[in-house]
Amino acid sequence: MLYSMYEMNRMAMTPWRAAANATRRMIRAPWNPMGDTVAGRTMAAAAELFESVTRRYGKPEWMLDHTVVEGHRVPVREEVVWSEPWCDLLHFRRDHEMLDAIRGPKKDRKVLFVAPMSGHYATLLRGTVETFLPDSEVYITDWQDARMVSLADGRFDLDDFTSYVRKMIALLGPDVHVVAVCQPGPPTLAAIALMSEDNDPNRPASMTFMGSPIDTRKSPTVPNKLAEEKPYDWFAKNLIHTVPAPNPGALRRVYPGFLQLAGFMNMNLDRHVDAHWNFYNHLVEGDGDSAEKHRTFYDEYLAVMDLSEEFYLQTIKDVFQDHKLAKGEQEVHGRRVDTAAIKDVALLTVEGEKDDISGIGQTQAAHDLCSSLPDALQMDWIQPSVGHYGVFNGRRFREHIAPKMRGFWDEQGAQALAGRKS
Repeated sequence: MLYSMYEMNRMAMTPWRAAANATRRMIRAPWNPMGDTVAGRTMAAAAELFESVTRRYGKPEWMLDHTVVEGHRVPVREEVVWSEPWCDLLHFRRDHEMLDAIRGPKKDRKVLFVAPMSGHYATLLRGTVETFLPDSEVYITDWQDARMVSLADGRFDLDDFTSYVRKMIALLGPDVHVVAVCQPGPPTLAAIALMSEDNDPNRPASMTFMGSPIDTRKSPTVPNKLAEEKPYDWFAKNLIHTVPAPNPGALRRVYPGFLQLAGFMNMNLDRHVDAHWNFYNHLVEGDGDSAEKHRTFYDEYLAVMDLSEEFYLQTIKDVFQDHKLAKGEQEVHGRRVDTAAIKDVALLTVEGEKDDISGIGQTQAAHDLCSSLPDALQMDWIQPSVGHYGVFNGRRFREHIAPKMRGFWDEQGAQALAGRKS
């Protein structure tokens, strides 16, 4: 019922958004002298702010059509190399003829980013992907919005997520470096543990976990405490709703994106209110650069996706309430996960000093779980002065974290591969 009311309200606002857009365009038209007045800029700013806060933000574009290698602009195109109903595996394919002409033939490392399936789209990692494009073959999981997946395509839970990750790793082969950002840490570790136990020849060279809830009992944060304090039934009764028609996923039970967004916003409500007020003032003052930065950030931040009921509830119970992976009790499709089976996949963990989503120690817990892994194949890094998003994006990520990741892949990752051949 709540989802239907939300959709009805969104549709009811459509003519008002259209009117706001028309007002903004009319005032800002080159021929309208009112656009240069304080009153005109104020009206246009109010119209744009109204439109931006009432809009449904669709899936963002990647906007990565090129990279720069040794000062040369190299074209990049998105390519789907594997697809199932709940996920596409994207490859950002660079123009190899141009690369060879610039620096000579060279085989770059393969990197698979396992993006979070926790509300935002994979494009939240745009900056992460962009950082490694110049010197890596970059792949990323592009998870589907549950609202867009037909009931005919079946259910999707945390076990299915783990199986998908394993399939994608196997597709890319043993020389791939797997990077799980935030939420997918536990299922990615589980997938690699199962591959190791099976002595799968396509188990990856390395695994990197960034701000991941491997063991949320360590340094619990506000979201962790909420997940533990509320009973499981509370999440099922209050956060799960039915997708209404005419969405492709009509009648599917989901944790709606708009509820997730409300949770994100309430965590730092004052900050978001101030940001929109500053946006309004920048528009009135004609500060186009600051206004554009606001638009870019919120176009991404406000774009959210629904999660399937079974995936969300199993994640709450297994990861945040029962801590099954951390306790050695995790099962995938009835098979227990033994993380001690990992003996030759190099392990890097990255945490942010000021992370208020995944506290210090939660990601580091992967080292304790991989008890059979030699110390020479392990590394931990805590980045000073960054929060959760700074772990995988921003200046400190580019200048400090990314170089450590490259070095780890090229040294410990290569060492892990070499050990298998000896």
